[in-house]
Amino acid sequence: MARTYTILREAGRPRTASPFDLAAPRALAAEGVDLALVDVAELGKAELADVARDPQVRAVAPVMPTTLVRPRAGEAPQEAGGATWGVQEVGADTSARTGAGVLVAVLDTGVEASHPAFAGVELVEEDFSGAGTGDREGHGTHVAGTVFGRDVEGTRIGVAPGVQRALIGKILGDDGSGESDMVFRGIQWAVSEGAQVVSMSIGFDFPGLVAQLVADGWPTDLATSAALEAYRGNLRMFDALMAVVRARSAFGTGAIVVAAAGNESQRDVDPSYEIAAALPAAAEGVVSVGALARSPEGLVVAPFSNTFPQVSAPGVDVLSAALGGGLVSLSGTSMATPHVAGVAALWWEQVLASPLPATAATVLAQLVGSASYAPFAPDVDVADRGVGLVRAP
Repeated sequence: MARTYTILREAGRPRTASPFDLAAPRALAAEGVDLALVDVAELGKAELADVARDPQVRAVAPVMPTTLVRPRAGEAPQEAGGATWGVQEVGADTSARTGAGVLVAVLDTGVEASHPAFAGVELVEEDFSGAGTGDREGHGTHVAGTVFGRDVEGTRIGVAPGVQRALIGKILGDDGSGESDMVFRGIQWAVSEGAQVVSMSIGFDFPGLVAQLVADGWPTDLATSAALEAYRGNLRMFDALMAVVRARSAFGTGAIVVAAAGNESQRDVDPSYEIAAALPAAAEGVVSVGALARSPEGLVVAPFSNTFPQVSAPGVDVLSAALGGGLVSLSGTSMATPHVAGVAALWWEQVLASPLPATAATVLAQLVGSASYAPFAPDVDVADRGVGLVRAP
């Protein structure tokens, strides 16, 4: 029976391997880096084996469903003008850097380009979902507002409001769902367009795939096995694509890819109810982000935030752009991720103005190395917060 697969092709040196094991590190030729392409094809078992033997194929994975990391409604906003608490907590309001000259990509549900938060920003929109550009869900508009939004109603919502040009890749449909090939094509597009920061607040829907296959008449054990195969293949695909992203930095500045750890934990139900960060945050080379909340003792990890993030940022009661204009307060690792993307843009500007090598590796070292654990409450587990709260230069 044929299934739909995502195929990553590049013109690197020939190599033969079995399906789903094509992502082992290897040298990439310059022309291979430039010609990396994401394809989608219907393949049977024999055709899959043929594709796996193709020396230009870097990785192959079954297409699986994706979804936005769905936020929760925040409390009524506490800010009355000035900067949001998240912008203040990461130190962006007192930083000399604004993200000027840095190209940021937001891969999400699109944006409402007419929102006042994006006045004066050149938005380059591309649709990978088939639903057309523009945001009719609201998630992407909120996320983009936190990354680079201008002041709205006297409130600063953007961490990097000096960003003048942004890439907006719509990789989820108007209902907040999509497929893995949309994600890979979106990343390929953003990197090929020169993005220095890529922000994703999405997740790969493993339970959804199992339910879909069962609804199609598959036995539960077979559906679970197929979903595990798809998840494993997509992890290898992500690792392979991120290797291409890193290799591109040898021929340019490179990109920092940031993703939400996910909202599936339930520490408010049981302290041990913790879910680990999932794809794409779990992929090698992706900066995974956990969500933080305020407490009288200091910052704490949000009860829903998945564990084992690399860094963390404000993700509860985050005020940002709303569909139709104005502002709305939301909570989730989706809201924490754009804080990290914005701080990464500030560090890019800082590094570009310094004698340091202007590469993604340098910026990542600054981003991670400057993270602070000082603002946290005493009993916060390092496994839940990562190296700490990201801080602006």
